[in-house]
Amino acid sequence: QFPFGRRLPCDIYWHGVSFHDSNIFSGQVNKFPGMTETVRKITLSRAMRTMRDLFPLEYNFYPRSWILPEELPLFVAEVRTMKDSNPSWKPTFIVKPDGGCQGDGIYLIKDPSDIRLTGSIQSRPAVVQEYICKPLLVDKLKFDIRLYVLLGLLKSLEPLEIYIAKDGLSRFCTEPYQEPTLKNLHQVFMHLTNYSLNIHSGNFIHSASANTGSKRTFSSILCRLSSRGADVKKLWSDIISLVIKTIIALTPELKVYYQSDIPAGKPGPTCFQILGFDILLMKDLKPVLLEVNANPSMRIEHEQELSPGVFENVPSPVDEKVKVAVIRDTLRLMDPQKKKRKDTQLAHPALAQAEVSPWQGQDELSGPSAQADPCVVLFCRCQSPERAPGASEELPDAAPGPEAALPSLCLKQVFPKYARHFSYLRLVDRVAALFIRFLGVKGTTKLGPTGFRTFIRNCKLSNSNFSMAAVDILYIDITRRWNSMGIDHKESGMCLQAFVEAFFCLAQKKYKALPLHKQVLSLIELCECRLAALHGKRLVWGCG
Repeated sequence: QFPFGRRLPCDIYWHGVSFHDSNIFSGQVNKFPGMTETVRKITLSRAMRTMRDLFPLEYNFYPRSWILPEELPLFVAEVRTMKDSNPSWKPTFIVKPDGGCQGDGIYLIKDPSDIRLTGSIQSRPAVVQEYICKPLLVDKLKFDIRLYVLLGLLKSLEPLEIYIAKDGLSRFCTEPYQEPTLKNLHQVFMHLTNYSLNIHSGNFIHSASANTGSKRTFSSILCRLSSRGADVKKLWSDIISLVIKTIIALTPELKVYYQSDIPAGKPGPTCFQILGFDILLMKDLKPVLLEVNANPSMRIEHEQELSPGVFENVPSPVDEKVKVAVIRDTLRLMDPQKKKRKDTQLAHPALAQAEVSPWQGQDELSGPSAQADPCVVLFCRCQSPERAPGASEELPDAAPGPEAALPSLCLKQVFPKYARHFSYLRLVDRVAALFIRFLGVKGTTKLGPTGFRTFIRNCKLSNSNFSMAAVDILYIDITRRWNSMGIDHKESGMCLQAFVEAFFCLAQKKYKALPLHKQVLSLIELCECRLAALHGKRLVWGCG
């Protein structure tokens, strides 16, 4: 541990909260730049809304959301309209502070007029969402699922890699569930599943068993559902789809932050990160995304009060079973020695032969070459017991390496494994690539007016009906509105979300007869084609 900063280069850097070391030029870091900002409730809601505008059916797993205070009038108007069209509709809404965690500041309301404007809503913006009134119950209790997702590996975000842990945690409320009424709206132990809240309930049960108590393994819930005839395979398929679609919605913003901290062409680390996905199951087993946590708790113990004011940490078998496997297998996937072993094979061909030959039981190779090169020793100590391709089945077993004693990986790759099913959704990714291309100054996250004009000019999007003066007006109007929303004021200019809005506006002007996702796709393809042609011309001029 380096509490006062790093002093030596490392293979893997494990930061506690966020990416904050600008002096890392190699290795792998367990945090992405900008991840904390990207998964905040407001940013997540905006990203999901953009994707729902493009693909309404594919992104119906996230509750309808409004951002406060800027969308309060819209929220009031839309609720009134829905009530007028359906007088029997009796909604409940949940208000969540943007930067809140562990249930802090969350409350339920029945009507927009109940929003607590007396609080510091201006300084502490929030998201208000439709509350899921009919969740799946187990033992008459509401619960949610915390699933662990590993994003990015040896190449960070390109190509995109996503792994999902095969088991997770089910966190239970501590009072029997009833649908929200004016009388029970404030009963947090009935409606909110946050562990940090329910731990203070007198009904909270710490259990050493995986299938009882107030915190259980998700696999125990699946077993229970399977015994009742539920289609558990379809449920897992729906959850995998939810996770992949959510990551696809988040990666455009993440790429902008990434290129700002780790510009292309400069030495820098690759990144990976364990995310906590909080998912609620409805009565029909449809999974609903509640939120994404950039820094999920990895504690494997809880505090127990021995006597008034005297506490001790007690192991939590359920947490340990799930979380230790996630950390362990993340490190196995990130194993920096894999590359060293490959490099050693290239540098020492004799060792490559030693790898496929029967071992004689030595813990490490002997001889002067092994002693002179510590990489050789490391290579041999870390050697996997798996046989090399083409090795005979008759060969004696190799001496077991460290991996031999470990269980199979708990992390399952879902992307790019299932990429062909989801690639059509990555439209905003391609818009973000255009945005990054015209940023101009490395290290920035906002597009200036010159960059926007260059984008329009190079892609040949201006014409007699859309002059460069109209381009400037579009830029000023959208940028001013987004900046007034309290978005990052450290830099002036157009943020990615504003650029996406401008791009959608341009697409709708140019391809009026098409649905939105086809309008956007058509404009993306047009821009990419014209930029490729321009690049080709420049290469020809360069050769000339």
